[in-house]
Amino acid sequence: QFQSELFQEIKNRLETEGVEPSKRITQLHNRIQNLNNSTQNQFFAPISFALCLPIHFIHSLEVWRSNVGVHLPEWLSAVGEFEALLSLARYTYEHPEDIFPEISSSGSRFAAENLGHPLVEKSICVRNNITLNEQTKLIMISGSNMSGKSTMLRTIGTNAVLSFAGAPVRASGLQISPFTIGTAMRIQDSLQDGKSLFYAVLSRLKSVIELAGNKPPLLFLLDEILHGTNSHDRRVGAEGIIKGLIEKNAIGLVTTHDLELTKIVDQFENHAINIHFQDQIENGEMTFDYKIHPGVVEKSNALELMKIVGLEF
Repeated sequence: QFQSELFQEIKNRLETEGVEPSKRITQLHNRIQNLNNSTQNQFFAPISFALCLPIHFIHSLEVWRSNVGVHLPEWLSAVGEFEALLSLARYTYEHPEDIFPEISSSGSRFAAENLGHPLVEKSICVRNNITLNEQTKLIMISGSNMSGKSTMLRTIGTNAVLSFAGAPVRASGLQISPFTIGTAMRIQDSLQDGKSLFYAVLSRLKSVIELAGNKPPLLFLLDEILHGTNSHDRRVGAEGIIKGLIEKNAIGLVTTHDLELTKIVDQFENHAINIHFQDQIENGEMTFDYKIHPGVVEKSNALELMKIVGLEF
């Protein structure tokens, strides 16, 4: 029994002519059993065939399918919605220190204080402040391998989804306006589909671009934009894609290993900034602080990583 109007509505969607699904499934089970018994029971089968009972049992199954079976998609939808709400409620209960975001009704804004990834253990979760709005529309993130660039995109995207689902977020404060979220992360090639990595990247970017220009505005999260092609084409293509997104009132973040792409920020005057993540190497061990630093990263750790894993060059 539920007091919430939403849960009562979900419960009503599960009933067919006032009968709950468990009883409807029992009816189906019994009719299938009757059909099986009428054909497989060696003592009853002759009588069953003489009275044409299998035909009646099959007809009863068709009646059930016509009257009840058509509601199965509605049942699955209702159960899925209930499970999603239950998951959000459980997350809220298990993380009482997380806060509910402030939803802004207008403009484009994502302003977070002490933002962290909800799936990272609290004792090791590193938090950052980050702001996107109509003034700062683009944040270009550079940094070394494993320093936290992709995790930052996932942190923003996950907390945005939680916000729009009515759940708390891993932050001490978050102001967010309604967005359509478009991402290009973890893209892979496909041998079966005959798609190269670069073609798969282009296809994903196209789907993101198609989301821009509508309401609500687009929040784009692009990881290693246009990786899989040469530096010149990547620079020209990335600049064109980002410019097109900004012109359609989208805001977002882009990560890259190619420092040439960080110069794209200069094309947007005061509407874009560079930030980076960095690492430290001491006594052959690499450590990361996972904190946002202003500007473009000044060093790379690829060669050091090769040495650490034992690759000689």
